[in-house]
Amino acid sequence: MTATDKVLSPDDVAGELRSGMTVGIGGWGSRRKPMALVRAILRSTVTDLTIVSFGGPDVGLLIAAGRVRRVVCGFVSLDTIALEPHFRQGRQAGTVELTELDEGMLHWGLLAAAHRLPFLPIRAGLGSDVLAVNPQLRTIRSPYADAEELVAVPALALDAALVHMNRADAGGNGQYLGPDPYFDDLFCLAAQRAFVSCERIVPTGSLLSQGPPQSLLLNRAMVAGVAETPLGAHFTSCVPDYGRDEEFQRQYAAAAAAPEAWQRFRAEYLDGDEASYQLAVRRFREGQPAVPA
Repeated sequence: MTATDKVLSPDDVAGELRSGMTVGIGGWGSRRKPMALVRAILRSTVTDLTIVSFGGPDVGLLIAAGRVRRVVCGFVSLDTIALEPHFRQGRQAGTVELTELDEGMLHWGLLAAAHRLPFLPIRAGLGSDVLAVNPQLRTIRSPYADAEELVAVPALALDAALVHMNRADAGGNGQYLGPDPYFDDLFCLAAQRAFVSCERIVPTGSLLSQGPPQSLLLNRAMVAGVAETPLGAHFTSCVPDYGRDEEFQRQYAAAAAAPEAWQRFRAEYLDGDEASYQLAVRRFREGQPAVPA
């Protein structure tokens, strides 16, 4: 791999992680999550992770596999299913620690880390239970005439970040084509090393033909490796390439409700490699009943 060719496989990316790391995962809920990279972590021996995420099934799968010590989040949701089922189970069983922040505070923590600041002040959290459930948080008094009390949000420094883009080049320039960049660029800037999966690796010169300049969210200086993973965000959405697979998501959530059902789901979809997963998903789609006219 060179500075202009950072192409890795999903398993190569997982191989760059170490147990005990703090890993940020981009996307939002059940939207544009780097699920192929998450599935690669499941095939690795990495464990004891702290996951920072606007969470969805990325967090749930890692909890189900016993790879997570702590979750730092604003929420963990499947969007059309309000609460991620494995996250719910982990919290109810007390097997996963939690730092729950206001969504704006999580944003500010990433921004502080991206700028290599120890903290940033914010009004969010004042007058709420966020400070009660996070006694480690501190407030700070403005040094100016207003003397306003603010929450000092600590930097969320990451050992590694994982994000998914619609397109990227071999050097790591990454492009989103959907309606929202989420905070994927801040996850990358807040991390010591960032890894990008994408639907397709394309020549650098063709990126601007895919979308406007502002769609080029990531530049190569931010990225340590890039993996081409068609349908790599499945079963989350990756608009405009594909939407969320709602039928598959419902099956995932239903399987999480019972140990035996989850064992069957894991054996069918997660115990093999990424190609096996994609083949199983195609078979799942082919087995769906026809939509009534």
